[in-house]
Amino acid sequence: MMLVVLRVVVCVHMLMLFHFVCLSSHSCHPEENSALLHFKTQLITNTTSYEDYYYYENCRHVYPKMRTWENGTDCCTWMGVTCHPVSGHVIGLDLACSALQGIIHPNNTLFHLTHLQTLSFAFNDFYGSELSSQFSKLVSLTHLNLSGCGFEGEIPSQISHLSKLQSLDLSFNYGLMWKETTWKRLLQNTSCLREIVLDDTNMSSIGPTPNPLSLIANLSSTLVTLSLVYTEIRGSLINDILCLPNLQHLILRGNKLSVHLSELSCTISLSILDLSYCDIQGPISSPFSNLTRLTSLNLAENHLNGSIPSSLLNLQRLTDLDLSWNKLSGQIPNVFDRITNLQTLSLHDNNFQGMLPSSLFTLTRLSQLDCSYNQIEGPLPNEVAFSNLTQLILNNNLLNGTIPWWPLSFKSLRYLDLSNNQFTGHINSQIKSYSLEYLYLCDNKLQGNFSESIYDLVNLTGLCLSSNNWSSTVNFSLFSKLQKLEYLSLSGCNSLLLESETSISYTFFNLYVLQLLSNNIIGWSKFSGKFPQLEYLELSNNKLEGKVPKWIHDIPSLFHLKLSHNMFTSIGHQFPWYQFDYLDLSFNLMDDDISSFFCNATSLKVINLSHNRFTGTFPQCLANTSSLVDLDIQMNKLHGNLSDTFKHRGLDTLNLNGNQFKGLLPKSLSNCTYLVDLDLGDNQFEDTFPHWLQNLSRLEILVLRGNKLYGPIANLKSENIFPSLIIFDISRNNFSGSLPKAYIQNFQAMKIVDDEVRSRLVDYIDTSAGSGVRNIRPEYDNSVIATIKGANTPFAKIPRAFVNIDMSENKFEGDIPDVIGELQALKDLNLSHNRLVGHIPYSLGNLTNLESLDLSSNMLTGNIPTELTNMNFLEVLNLSQNQLVGPIPKGKQFDTFLNDSYGGNMELCGLPLSIQCNNNVPLQQYPSSEAEDKFGFGWKSVAIGYACGMVLGIGLGFCVFSIGKPQWLVIIFGGKRIKRRNRGNRRARTT
Repeated sequence: MMLVVLRVVVCVHMLMLFHFVCLSSHSCHPEENSALLHFKTQLITNTTSYEDYYYYENCRHVYPKMRTWENGTDCCTWMGVTCHPVSGHVIGLDLACSALQGIIHPNNTLFHLTHLQTLSFAFNDFYGSELSSQFSKLVSLTHLNLSGCGFEGEIPSQISHLSKLQSLDLSFNYGLMWKETTWKRLLQNTSCLREIVLDDTNMSSIGPTPNPLSLIANLSSTLVTLSLVYTEIRGSLINDILCLPNLQHLILRGNKLSVHLSELSCTISLSILDLSYCDIQGPISSPFSNLTRLTSLNLAENHLNGSIPSSLLNLQRLTDLDLSWNKLSGQIPNVFDRITNLQTLSLHDNNFQGMLPSSLFTLTRLSQLDCSYNQIEGPLPNEVAFSNLTQLILNNNLLNGTIPWWPLSFKSLRYLDLSNNQFTGHINSQIKSYSLEYLYLCDNKLQGNFSESIYDLVNLTGLCLSSNNWSSTVNFSLFSKLQKLEYLSLSGCNSLLLESETSISYTFFNLYVLQLLSNNIIGWSKFSGKFPQLEYLELSNNKLEGKVPKWIHDIPSLFHLKLSHNMFTSIGHQFPWYQFDYLDLSFNLMDDDISSFFCNATSLKVINLSHNRFTGTFPQCLANTSSLVDLDIQMNKLHGNLSDTFKHRGLDTLNLNGNQFKGLLPKSLSNCTYLVDLDLGDNQFEDTFPHWLQNLSRLEILVLRGNKLYGPIANLKSENIFPSLIIFDISRNNFSGSLPKAYIQNFQAMKIVDDEVRSRLVDYIDTSAGSGVRNIRPEYDNSVIATIKGANTPFAKIPRAFVNIDMSENKFEGDIPDVIGELQALKDLNLSHNRLVGHIPYSLGNLTNLESLDLSSNMLTGNIPTELTNMNFLEVLNLSQNQLVGPIPKGKQFDTFLNDSYGGNMELCGLPLSIQCNNNVPLQQYPSSEAEDKFGFGWKSVAIGYACGMVLGIGLGFCVFSIGKPQWLVIIFGGKRIKRRNRGNRRARTT
């Protein structure tokens, strides 16, 4: 009986408690209700800001939750608000992805909600707000998530007062900065932290001494997740951290860390380890193999070398392994049968060789495989065990043979990239991978016909079939069946039919990139297709002729157009240049007058009109265009004076070579401080040397060849004259005076042989000039014509390793400066057809990378220095038409040169000449006829002068012998000698 009564009492109490809870759960405290409503008035809701890609990735859905907050309603019923079931206090506020904007000031009523336990403002826009110290009033907080809110400034030290915190997420607040004392206090006072996520906050002021990671030892009993992605934290990854008993997720991506791990003897619970982009050097260390609970290991983008240790593949729980972007080499170990749970494997951008291991194709759970950009060779196997494969990326290798059936048959496959290999054969089999979204087979040796089943892949977004040898006629209109297609690259077809077979106008609704290169295009002028979204169109190298057709002009969204290497004669209709970004019409037959073509060009960055027949004057509008980066109009028929209104500092390339421009060089080019390539060669400019360009610290190519430039090049006293220059061509002008020694000795980039080191020098110069670091290109995109090894050589793209000085065909005189021998990166040096005298400097022997040396047609004297035999790469040598004497050096490259390298030097001897050397000193020979023409007197004049001088000398000698040294002779000759010596002393002191 008592038991029954007790049960009744308990039931009654439970009913009363349930009734109380139900009542209280809908009862919000008035002061908290008021605080929330006031908080709402301080912010606005703006859903349009969430169109940004960043927010889209983190907020798949946006809920403007505060729109449900209305006065007179219970706050416990509002979206995003959680109340305590008994007390009714607001204990939870989740406004993540709520499209909020505004500033959270320190006096905000938010900080009156002192019972809050969880608070999330993730991915709203509080840009400009400082992280207020008032957050410390929320002492009951266990979970605080302010990720991606735009907070900035120093993190207040009072955050350490939140001693109950279990989860802290301040990630993606790029303006937040940590102080070392704040970091230490947080770790000391918050002993319950299980999750710390501080990605993309600034921790650069912490450490490296004491090691900021070792401070985490205070959380040894609680910490489960530590994520410090791109925080600029410095320090060492040591055993103590990996041995934290509950640590499961350690993500340190994008920091510069040193890894000092010995053998691990602790029990490790770590399942996710991400040390990618951490600048780790050396081979993969053995302790990683002891992390037996690892499911995900990411060591991408480091400097790891050597081979993959087989022990690493003993991690049987591993599902994700990323070793990409390293310097790993050798063969990939054939031990994947040990890690049968593997789902993703990324080994791309290494130096792996040999065949793919057979055990790799036995992984039944593998969904993503990326081994691209290696040197893997051999065929793919005919049979595999894959059943869940979604991505297969093997491009840029040496794979060969035919493409087997399975890559084109898996129903689960969405991404297939086999491009840039050596696959051969046909693709005639039925393609059954209907889920394919990206199919890249370009740059192989495939042949035959297209498989008709390609047109049935209705999910295709990207399709690349270029640079193969397709033999059939391809009907372009059939690709309109692929309504999701965004990217199409197709070249190398025997014939590509563009003209529609019927009157139907085909529409490519989503296509935004179309590349039809090197095809035999049929019916292009009558094509009637529509491209409402097309942005990139490339039709290069197709022998297209006539005017640019109307269907191209009618593409409304076009801003990238490349029609180079065709036979177009006119642009035709006027393009809406204001929307264009990139225009390449080079290597055609266009003869339009372009004087005023680009006056509505407000967005054009790259314009290449080179190698055409364009007429008119320089388009004045282009000099004032603020967006322009590259302008190449070389080899046309443009004329007139060049505009002197260049203002845009961002101009990178200006190539006007091979036109008929005249007048003065525009001094306003000195405003273009980002100039890298300036080519004004082969025009009719008439001016002195543009010394006002010397402060363009980024300038790497300067070509003034073939103009009417004149006068001496002043030896300006500056320490920063063209420090980045690697091509200096001022040949075929009328420059006079001595060679510009002050310029040559400041060509710093030419002194550095290593291309990477030279690039870092340019980076340093750019940074020190306050312009920031730019990407260094392995080659220059614009073309140039240079005199290389005695012949005019056109470069479609200029290799960065090409370093050249050409000052030939001028009127330079005096000696060759010794400082040229310091330019050890030089590949080509041409000083021919000047009036240079003196000896060939021994220092030229230091130019061990020189491939061509031309000092011909000068007045050089003395021996050929034996040091020149150090030039191991010298292919072309021309020392002809000088006054060199003595034996020709022997050995190395000098044994390969023929007679014409030395012609016109009458006192040279030895091979390959027929004149043998002996111990007698050769007689001085008369100058060649070419030298006579060059200097205006010949051997007859010299002989007459010699005879007269001899008679005068004998007479004077007789007088001296008879009467002693006469005073008048001393006055005439001795006085002059004294005066000359005094003038020489004064000049030396002045210098």
